[in-house]
Amino acid sequence: MSEGNSSGQRVYQATKDQILSGVVRGGQLLSEVEVAAQLGVSRTPVHEAFLRLAAEDLLELLPRRGAVVVPVPPQEATELLEMRLALESAAVRRLCRTSGSVDALYAELTALIAVQRDSATAGDGDRFAAADDAFHRLIVDTAGNAIGQRFYASLGDRQRRMMVDAARADHARMTRMCDDHGRLADAVLRRDLPAFTDLLLEHLQATYGVVL
Repeated sequence: MSEGNSSGQRVYQATKDQILSGVVRGGQLLSEVEVAAQLGVSRTPVHEAFLRLAAEDLLELLPRRGAVVVPVPPQEATELLEMRLALESAAVRRLCRTSGSVDALYAELTALIAVQRDSATAGDGDRFAAADDAFHRLIVDTAGNAIGQRFYASLGDRQRRMMVDAARADHARMTRMCDDHGRLADAVLRRDLPAFTDLLLEHLQATYGVVL
């Protein structure tokens, strides 16, 4: 990778991380000059990085001004909810058809809930969001549907951004989300697909409602 490409990748990743983690919020203006100064690069790699982020619908370019961070569109939140409900329910349906024990999965889910509770107590939205993603992804990964895993992984950036927003917007909600996860894990342990689906829909609607 050339020096120019390396700088562009570094600016791209740094700016994207700031957007997804909520350090810079929807509607905030980013200046190419300021970002270049902060990261110690010229404006060219910053412009290239902004173009890539605009192609991912994270930035809207403004001629001669820089770019503005695109807020999460309500339609995108609704569509993400629908896809997650379908993929996670399909994963649990697959788990319910297997003859193997789900005790190990339940233990891992419970451990992730403990991490979330610690994060909620500390007010650490980033760590909480990471554990939340790991909780739901673990269910999908354990089901073993490779196509489902790839689809779910493709939702990661959007999921991370909305979860951090939800956690920071309502810290009390983090505790309620941990309780939701406990009930979801119990439903998995019981292999109770109808209960899991109903609980997941309620959980996602409440979480995304904070963002919207």
